[in-house]
Formats: sequence, structure tokens, C-alpha cells
Amino acid sequence: MTGETANLYTAFVARCANLDKTFIETQDGRRIRYREAFDLAGQIANVLKDKGVRPLDRVAVQVEKSAEALILYLACLRIGAIYLPLNTAYTLSELDYFINDAEPRVVVCAPGSHDGIQSLMTRLSGASVLTLGTQGDGSLMLLAQTAPTHIDAAPCRPDDIAAILYTSGTTGRSKGAMLTHRNLRSNAETLAATWCFTAGDVLLHALPLFHTHGLFVATNIILTTGASMILMPEFDPSVIRERLPEATVMMGVPTFYTRLLQEDWLDAKTVAHMRLFVSGSAPLLADTHREWSERTGHAILERYGMTETNMITSNPYSGSRIPGTVGTALPGIEVIVTDPQTGAVLPNGEVGVVEVRGPNVFKGYWRMPEKTEAELRSNGFFITGDLGRLDDNGVLSIVGRGKDLVITGGYNVYPKEVETQIDEIDGVVESAVIGVQHPDFGEGVTAIVVKAAASNLSESAIVKALDNRLAKFKLPKRIIFVDELPRNTMGKVLKDALRVQYKSIYTSG
Repeated sequence: MTGETANLYTAFVARCANLDKTFIETQDGRRIRYREAFDLAGQIANVLKDKGVRPLDRVAVQVEKSAEALILYLACLRIGAIYLPLNTAYTLSELDYFINDAEPRVVVCAPGSHDGIQSLMTRLSGASVLTLGTQGDGSLMLLAQTAPTHIDAAPCRPDDIAAILYTSGTTGRSKGAMLTHRNLRSNAETLAATWCFTAGDVLLHALPLFHTHGLFVATNIILTTGASMILMPEFDPSVIRERLPEATVMMGVPTFYTRLLQEDWLDAKTVAHMRLFVSGSAPLLADTHREWSERTGHAILERYGMTETNMITSNPYSGSRIPGTVGTALPGIEVIVTDPQTGAVLPNGEVGVVEVRGPNVFKGYWRMPEKTEAELRSNGFFITGDLGRLDDNGVLSIVGRGKDLVITGGYNVYPKEVETQIDEIDGVVESAVIGVQHPDFGEGVTAIVVKAAASNLSESAIVKALDNRLAKFKLPKRIIFVDELPRNTMGKVLKDALRVQYKSIYTSG
């Protein structure tokens, strides 16, 4: 990857063998060919350039999902700008931090957000706010209509930053992960080969575009192979049923699959034409994996990755996909498990911190050299903060986040181990185990449980069922029943929110 070919946009164009092929089909049936998408990317790129955007300038984007929003990403790559997608749920006060930190040259937002965001941009000299709606409306598209389609692709270097994705900030200030053209290209090409994508594939795309999964996994793979996608604004089981016959692949978060399993129409016949179902962004329950296989005849392919690394491991495309595991390291990527205190590599079977090295690993955190130095070792390994174990075949199982580790009475308890046992109890839908401050044990193992509507499970019944499955110190001190677990937009359980909500259950009264 040298010279102009290091630009990810250039690589996408070079891999598109048929410019007249459909790139995007929208939910309302509009078809956008590759030729049209690249032309529109050129027009948008010219608008951005006219607004003063130069290579490595940031373009922050907070818009609802649409074909034009996706093509805006291509436009940024084309001129070497740094694409900075922002969660559509962020409030103005949250956006103030991101805008102040990233100092974007342009912010593209929904038409209704213009005035609020404009007020945040006054401190940035020469910066602009453009709007983009879901129907191709807004000031950006109005300007693009009269802009030329041609613009030379910026001659990016492999380590030039292509995008910044901010982490959730659950343990402090959000950190901007700097992802390079090499990071994104290498991972897209590896995944496309590993999962056997071809130009004949059609992806059912119901994921957000502000997250690694929907943008850098789903979208980049399609662009890398010249395949097609059906772009849905959001996940809707009724629309999935309608459009599924046209697709060959679906990527989703675990909640996609649990919701589809509630649909009467889902069976082996309705998905017989499908080639692949992929799940990620949050752990897939082993029960969900098994039930999906029984209902459809398809084994969901679970993979593992994160904002800073793109995808790290994958269950095999051909071969056994083991429920509760995330597979082996992708080609060209190294995964080790280390001691949290010493950093020494642990033997297979022992739980430790997952570390990863490879061309997928990010460049560092935007304007946070201390955080970068703390999490990126000098030998190139990134400390993920996830706890996991490798078996003798190199298959990785994720036990939980390091910060989710519960230390009770001096003993370490890995939440995933307890959750797995609770989830196997009849009448339990799912669970989340957290540590809560306890006057005697430091932290008390606490289980938040969703039970089936018809279940009469009690706290004592669950503890009794666990009694012979877990060591005494791992047993929950309290079990709290809730209707549902709090989740973020990608389906991850918000354990920080649970810890705050139940922080006083052992200390009050």
C-alpha cells in the first residue's frame, strides 16, 4: 500500500469491476449504482473542499442513516479528510465536548440540529455547518447538485488517519480512536476473504453508520468486493421479512437475533437462500446461538472486535462455530492473554487480559498521548481491557471487561461465568452480573435478571439452582428482577448504569 493506492477510497474504486452494478438499494426501492455513488462522492468532496476542508481536517457527522450519509463517508476518504461519525443520540452538551476536542472544519448535521450546532461552532474560526436529511435534502445536497463530479483522490499514506471514532466514555472522557487507511483496508480485505464475500452478495444492512460494525465491517466489506447492500434506516422485523429473500448475508447485534426468534415466520425455509448470519458488538448468548440453529439450520457466526482494532477474531466460515466463543485470530493478527499485573503471557486456559497486534490496530487516541502510551505497548500490542482465555486450539472466549471484574472477599469473580450459569436456568431470559459495594466483602456479586413472562422464579430458587454449580464466593448476594436490561445502541448491556442504579443495595437501610 504505497502512493495513491494507500487511499482507501482509491482501493474501493479499483476493486469495483462493474460500475453499473447496484451499490445501495434503499428501503423504499431506490437503487444507486456504483457509478452514481462515486459521482456523488465527488460532488460532495468538492463541496467540502470549497468549505476549506484539506487532507487530515476533520469532518464531524451527526445525521440519520441514509444512502447520502454513507456516500458522505466516501467523499471524506476521497479528499483525505478524517471522517468523524457521531452517535445520533448525543445531546448538544455532549457534542460540545467532541467539537471542542476534534476541532472539525465542517460539521454535517440533521436540518433540525443546525442552529444548536452552529452555536457550538462559534469558537472555531472558518468552520462551517452543513445539513443532510434522510431524503437527500439539506444544504449539503443542495450545494452538491451543482458541484463537479471529478476531484482527484488525495495521495494518502498508509498511516494517515482516515477516521476518528470516539469510545463511549464509560470510564471517563471519551477517547477518539484514530484509524488509518491501512487499518480499515487491511481489516476489510481480511474479513471479505475470511467470510467468502463476492460481488454476488447482497447484505441486509440494518446497523447504524456511526459505529465500527455498520460502517467499517459491513460497508467496507461491500465496497471491497463490489457487492450490494439493502440499506434499512433501522432494524424492523417486518421489513426484514420482506427484504430477506433478496439478501445473502445479514450482520446484526444479538438483539436482532433474539427479536427475530420471536417471529412466527422465521424457519429454515425462509432463510434457506441465506449464506451467512454474523453477530457482534455484544456477546451472543449460547442459548440464542442454539435456538437459531434449531429454528433455521444456520449457525450464527460470532466475531470479536472493538473500536480501536476493528475485528480481531472470528468463528470459522467453514467448520464448527462454538457457542460462547468468538473464534480464532484473523489472518495476520496476533492475540495473546496476559497477566493484568505483570503483562506476562499466560498459558492456555487461564483468564487474563486480551491483547492484540496487527495491521488492524489503531494509531492511538486523538490528543491523548498518555492514554495511547498506557494502552499501546512498545512492542505493538494493544491492551484491550477485555478479559478472556485461549484454548489449546487458539479459540478465544471473552469472560468480561476488566473493569467489570468483581472482587469479593479477596476473590476474583468473572461476571460471564456467573451469567452463563444463571442463563441456563429454566425461566431466565438473560442476566447481567455486577459488583456492588458491600460492607463486609468489598463488593457483593449482584445479578440483574430478566425472567420469562410466565415464570414464577424467585431469588431463592435461582440461588438454590446455582449452589452446586458455582463456588460459594461466586454466588450472588442479591438477585434483582427487571423487565429488561439497559443497553446502548449496539446492544451492549450498560453495566455502569446498573452499578449506579443499585450502588446502595447493601449499604442503605
